[in-house]
Parts: sequence; C-alpha cells; structure tokens
Amino acid sequence: MSMHSACSGEVGTGSPIRTCADHNYESMARLRSNGTCSRAFLLALVFAAAGAARAEPPGLGTPVSEAEVAAWDISIMPDGSGLPPGRGTPAEGKLVYAQKCSACHGENGVNPAAPGAGPLVGGKIDRIEAVKTIGNFYGYATTVFDFIRRAMPFNEPRTLSNDEVYAVTAYLLAQNKIIGENDAMYAQSLPKVKMPNRDNFIIRFPDRI
Repeated sequence: MSMHSACSGEVGTGSPIRTCADHNYESMARLRSNGTCSRAFLLALVFAAAGAARAEPPGLGTPVSEAEVAAWDISIMPDGSGLPPGRGTPAEGKLVYAQKCSACHGENGVNPAAPGAGPLVGGKIDRIEAVKTIGNFYGYATTVFDFIRRAMPFNEPRTLSNDEVYAVTAYLLAQNKIIGENDAMYAQSLPKVKMPNRDNFIIRFPDRI
C-alpha cells in the first residue's frame, strides 16, 4: 500500500477522505492533552506539599522563656518605667567615670579623646551647628541612664552594674549643674529630674500620639 493510500480514506466507500495532515493534527492534540494533564498533576502535588509545609513547622530553634526576653527588654520610658533597682551618687559616679569613661569622653566629660565621642557637659544650642550634650539637648534624665546601660562603655557595653549606671548618670547630671553634688539617683528620683531642654522639643505629629 502506498503512503498516500495509508493516509487517505477509500474513495467511493462513504468514508471521509483523511490526509496525513489530519493524522498529524490528532496526534499533536493527544500529546497536548496528555501534557496538560501532567502539568495539572504536578501543580496539584506542589500545592499539596506547600500545604503540608504550612501545617507542619520546620522544627528549628527553641522556645524563648520570659526570663530570656526580660534580659533584653531594657528600655526605659521617660516616666521611669523599666528602671531597675539600684542607687548612685555623683561622688560614686566620678570614680566609675574616671575608670571606664574618661578614656573616650575626656576628663569630667569635656574634651573627648576618642573619634566620634562627643562632649557630655556644657555648651548652648544657639546655632544649628552647636554640639549637643547631655546638659543642652537631652529631654529626659532617664534617657541618659538608658543609653549608658545599653551602650557603654563602648568596648564593653552592658557590663556596668545598675548601681554604676545610676552613679555615672548622677555624676554627669551634676557636672551639667542639673542636680546637686549630694543628690542620689535611683528609680524614684531620676524621673523627677527636669532637663533644661525638655520643653523645647516640637512634636511633629501630635495627633498620632
């Protein structure tokens, strides 16, 4: 039988004449149909696997206890919320400052020696380029405590005891003539200290508070 007769229907038998093009079209249609089913099946498997992954956690890490969270939850609010037990005076703080702070911030909080370590005492904000210090810029005394406890000394942050932090805070406040030389700082007294610049901040979006 010739190639033409294999691809074509018999003339005069009532069967429609089918060409090789017809056969090729049907074969391709079957392949496309089978491919579509395969892709649908694969997509179904992918979504099923994704659902299983969401239902079952990977099992990585360990639960964090409240005590572990508390060790890092050290933020101090302006009203004193979060302040720890402890106590310190300017005289005690002067000793701690000389041992652990003066190498960078300079003797008595002026003339800093380390790059990036600004002065901590004195100065006025009378121009945009004015150097900001604890005495002329900070709005709350509790901010001084918060920053010292979490970030100082620069090479050994969070190594000071609570008493040392209170003492250094008291010393710096006294150096800036904000508290007296005999005023002790602790959780109840520190929030009551009014900083000179407290009322000079402008709240940008007061309606969002």
